Amino acid sequence: MCKKLFALAAALGLLLCLAMPVTAIESDGLQVIVNDAVVTMDAPVQVWNQTTYVSYWPVVQALYPTATAVWENDRAMVSAPGLEMEIRPGLKYLIANGRYLYLPDGVRSYNSILLVPVRTLAAALGASVSWDAIGGNVVLTAGSGPITAGSAAYQEDVVYWLSHIINAESGNQPLEGKIAVGNVVLNRVASSRFPNTVFEVIHQRGQFTPVSNGTIKLTPNEQSIIAAKLCLDGANTVGNALYFINPRYSPNSWASRNRPYVATIGAHAFYA
Repeated sequence: MCKKLFALAAALGLLLCLAMPVTAIESDGLQVIVNDAVVTMDAPVQVWNQTTYVSYWPVVQALYPTATAVWENDRAMVSAPGLEMEIRPGLKYLIANGRYLYLPDGVRSYNSILLVPVRTLAAALGASVSWDAIGGNVVLTAGSGPITAGSAAYQEDVVYWLSHIINAESGNQPLEGKIAVGNVVLNRVASSRFPNTVFEVIHQRGQFTPVSNGTIKLTPNEQSIIAAKLCLDGANTVGNALYFINPRYSPNSWASRNRPYVATIGAHAFYA
């Protein structure tokens, strides 16, 4: 089991910014510094739900001067030494070297310029990021190279079984719900109360109906596979939840009576 979940860079402490569920806050005085040099941005730095968004391209250029970007199939395709990255407006993830990095508020745009969370962008580019509270700046420092490829980071059997259970349990649910099902499986793997591999957790007797009725064997849809990879790279929509039910079919389940409620996403209620 691949327990190495993707670690995003250090959190930014924008103390003066309030959480905004829909409207962005433009941080006019905030500068982006890459390797000790101020980067000229082509769009204002923005904050969505306390997450700092920046235009991706000036940062990419500052870290990888030979990088190129083209617009293809409704998305930006970025190439640099050791890096292939896709950024598509509206999606709740970006893809870097085959890794799927979750963006809860999605890819944003400003006058047709794509904006992404600076922490996620830095992680894709292999840079560290910090918040200079005194100078009021976002500071990025180059690392040893871009993010490790998905072919090395994801274990094939783990993606196989995690995507199959996500599809069987929540194939018709929104992406957040698919991630939540994957979170439950991975939380169980990490818990001493359950087996310690994805396969064993899924096949533990009496735990997942798709195993007993055979729907676990169905080929997962594309979004279920993406959700599995997002989970393995740290996406989490239900915290430490260990159980989920469909209240429509299990209104008085053991979990709902005995475990702390966490959230309801789509058709499922989740419990810790």
